[in-house]
Amino acid sequence: MTKYKVAVIGGDGIGPEVTEEALKVVKAAGIELDTSSFSLGAKHYVETGEVLETKTLESLRGFDAILLGAIGPAIGSKEVPPGILERGLLLRLRFALDLYINLRPFSATKSSLAAGHQLYVVRENTEGPYAGEGGQLRAGTNFEVATQGSVNTYHGVQRCIRFAFELANETPRKHLTLVHKTNVLVYAGSLWQRVFEATASEFPDVETAYSHVDAATIYLVNDPGRFDVVVTDNLFGDIITDLAGAVYGGIGLAASANLNPAKTGPSLFEPVHGAAHDIAGTNTANPLGAISSAAMMLRHLGELEAAERVQKAVLSVSDELVELTKQLSTTAIGDAVAERL
Repeated sequence: MTKYKVAVIGGDGIGPEVTEEALKVVKAAGIELDTSSFSLGAKHYVETGEVLETKTLESLRGFDAILLGAIGPAIGSKEVPPGILERGLLLRLRFALDLYINLRPFSATKSSLAAGHQLYVVRENTEGPYAGEGGQLRAGTNFEVATQGSVNTYHGVQRCIRFAFELANETPRKHLTLVHKTNVLVYAGSLWQRVFEATASEFPDVETAYSHVDAATIYLVNDPGRFDVVVTDNLFGDIITDLAGAVYGGIGLAASANLNPAKTGPSLFEPVHGAAHDIAGTNTANPLGAISSAAMMLRHLGELEAAERVQKAVLSVSDELVELTKQLSTTAIGDAVAERL
């Protein structure tokens, strides 16, 4: 049996708690991991003044995968400047490890608005407004100017769109929707639209569609079955996947994978939810998003059968206990998933 080297970043708040349940379920699925823990996040920054040391980044490159719980300070904390963890840790990992695909799958619970539907959102993960282009002039004065550009390259857009077409080609519906704002963001939108249409010619079995991002938010709520696979840019993907999480059963169920499809380095897997410091240590956090993220990690590592069993167990628990999960403990939910394996 292959033993995979996995870096575990529990992080802050409920992160360590939900990550522990994810690892418990992976073990129950019969997969042996060689794990190493890394102390990163708000607590680490407050204690050391460091966000992600270069030597730590270089160490992370040697792993097969990275499993992350959640990072972030408590709401209202003055100890961690806004954005320092997002840019210095999460975005740095995405850029340094070339995690250019953010894949977020959604399987609806029986009681959700999207019951009976499945959705995949493919989000470009290393460009757009998050690339860091921009600056300030005359900061702190009445004449301050702040610019924040959206960086879109043919290379970045093309590899993201191709990944989305390949994914859509494997789904039962074979349907892919480009979500953007081409009527206003005419330069970036034109690049995305042209690459999308050119790539479509290589996938004749995939039906395509386009939706402005504002309209897409309406469709996600009123007609979630409209979408099968969605491909979009970094900012739009960040926003609509939080909405999709709510529509498909709750943000606590939402999983994500930050992928390097070429596998030239480790990919990173994390639930979509935040650190939720207000419930940390109470054993009440929902670990299903973290467990589903671990299932995505297993799939990426090639353990397809184990990944499928874990995901089916998660759906079983989320459907059967949807009304009870608020009363069950974090560990009890993890145990329920493990028992089904």
